[in-house]
Amino acid sequence: MTRLTRLVLLALAPLMLAACGINTIPTREEKAKAQWAEVQNQYQRRADLIPNLVATVKGYAAQESNVLIGVTQARASALQVRSDPGITQDPAAFQRYAAAQNNLSLALAPLRVLQENYPDLKSNENFLALQSQLEGTENRIAVARRDYNEAVREYNTTLRTFPQIIWASTVHGGSKPMQLFQATATAQSAPTVEFAPAAPAVAPPPGAAPGSPPPK
Repeated sequence: MTRLTRLVLLALAPLMLAACGINTIPTREEKAKAQWAEVQNQYQRRADLIPNLVATVKGYAAQESNVLIGVTQARASALQVRSDPGITQDPAAFQRYAAAQNNLSLALAPLRVLQENYPDLKSNENFLALQSQLEGTENRIAVARRDYNEAVREYNTTLRTFPQIIWASTVHGGSKPMQLFQATATAQSAPTVEFAPAAPAVAPPPGAAPGSPPPK
């Protein structure tokens, strides 16, 4: 009977451990990491769109060099910041990543209204397509960040509640809380956008034929 009892206990042990939530922490941690990968994918998609968008705008609004340079530099900075899954448990590294992506969002803001100052851009199919893709990507970024935050809140709560807190301090001692995206102060208001003044039109001399060049 003693041997039979031991065999029964060995057979039931995995079920008992599963019932007490020993697998809950790694399961929720992996879910949060998967959501982080989606955040990275969408930010990378945005970065990939920017060079073509900048090149298109440059063809119509080359005088907006400050805007174009700012976007290019912000993109380069965002790509250089560490973004591996380990930063989700490193507050300083996570804040650097979030700040770099927020800076890129701010740098992109003028491009969204640039066509108002340069009507020719409104009829450029390539620009309109890139703008549409960028807007769609921004929406997907917002959704990915929201889903990541929800998964992280669920995971972080698991680390602090019974009975998982027992496993968090023993079997899963290496599992640490993950960082959340926070709304920035600048996200609460629209950024100020200033464009280069358009060059004044020079009238042709009196009596000149229509379409003749202005005087030098």
